[in-house]
Amino acid sequence: MEKEILTIEEASSYLQIGTKSIYKLAKDRKIPAKKVLNKWRFEKESLREWVREGKCK
Repeated sequence: MEKEILTIEEASSYLQIGTKSIYKLAKDRKIPAKKVLNKWRFEKESLREWVREGKCK
């Protein structure tokens, strides 16, 4: 079964960008992310949509 919720490291690998960039995007609310117990989590489908819609510019 494919993972639906990603850690910051997994999101970084999935999007092929550095973890520092992911942290900055999440902190600035430019990428779909949620904090769970003080750790960033990402829904895979939300990331797909974010890239598809070109919001990653």
